[in-house]
Amino acid sequence: MDDPSPAAGCHDRYDAKARAWVDEAIRRVEADANRSADTHLHVFPLPAEWGIDLYLKDESVHPTGSLKHRLARSLFLYGLANGWITEGTTIVEASSGSTAVSEAYFARLLDLPFVTVLPRRTSPEKIALIERYGGRCHFVDVPAAMYTEAERLAAEARGHYMDQFTYAERATDWRGNNNIAESIFGQLALERHPVPEWIVVGAGTGGTSATIGRYLRYRRHATRLAVVDPENSAFFPGWATDTPDYGTGMPSRIEGIGRPRMEPSFVGSVIDLMIPVPDAASLAAMRHLRAATGIAAGGSTGTNLWGAFLLIDRMRRAGVRGSVVTLICDGGERYRKTYYDDGWLAERGLDLAPHTAVLERFLTEGVWEPGR
Repeated sequence: MDDPSPAAGCHDRYDAKARAWVDEAIRRVEADANRSADTHLHVFPLPAEWGIDLYLKDESVHPTGSLKHRLARSLFLYGLANGWITEGTTIVEASSGSTAVSEAYFARLLDLPFVTVLPRRTSPEKIALIERYGGRCHFVDVPAAMYTEAERLAAEARGHYMDQFTYAERATDWRGNNNIAESIFGQLALERHPVPEWIVVGAGTGGTSATIGRYLRYRRHATRLAVVDPENSAFFPGWATDTPDYGTGMPSRIEGIGRPRMEPSFVGSVIDLMIPVPDAASLAAMRHLRAATGIAAGGSTGTNLWGAFLLIDRMRRAGVRGSVVTLICDGGERYRKTYYDDGWLAERGLDLAPHTAVLERFLTEGVWEPGR
């Protein structure tokens, strides 16, 4: 006799034990977020008569020390909610360093093995942090080989390739839920210019710029989004020429931003302006930040600052008063043996002096002449 029950002919994949593990994993990730206060918004000292405020959102105070903590949390929640991450899943990533540090942290939180594929030139400080959180580093000599090697390792382990460069823009809820854009506007609410003229960020995956750009449109803010880009990166030329498959084949020297190809998570349609920044200018601005405020940050923060100063000069020339917001992406302690080492800079032919002079003249005389 045929089974008369409604379930006849159905294929049931429900696993109560597996669902309970995912429930607990999400609880742990969300509890970690509850334990972390929102990141600080510092004011960079500008001449009062300019009538312009520059704010630095300090993402280095996250538990894993960088902006990538937000991304890693979102990627883990995305993988858990999609059923891609289950008990015992080996997590694999391709990373230039900071994302791997943050993902290693969350993998340890969930008792999952973690492997990251890194360029061999990644800073020793980042490698030490990944290993401190229990992650395993797998090195490649050619950065462009990271993607296929990560895919291979994930398939070999029957694990999950997180693929930040594809999923960064879709894993974060750009409508709100305490994303970085919502946090910025909440913290600016009582400032004299609560809606900034510009928000300035770099692009590594493109996830942060996509989140902020979408949020600005969704909330109908007049704020414009500028993305800064270092040397060798494909993002600026690909965006400027509207070439979605643009590639340079060369790695960025500014860790965390710039890519040798246009990444899937890079959403160029939400960007209002892109600014190419010389690497020496990025590092000069990074060092100037420490001299002016005592805050030691990484090279990508310097890239952000250089772009912010350029836009502040444009505002001054146009007689516009208002605010500009950018990010402190990570702390300078990760770069003591690289960006803060004069010998390391000299070996790579990076002369910061002309760019330092530009910054000093701008902030004392109000004259911005980076081409001289």
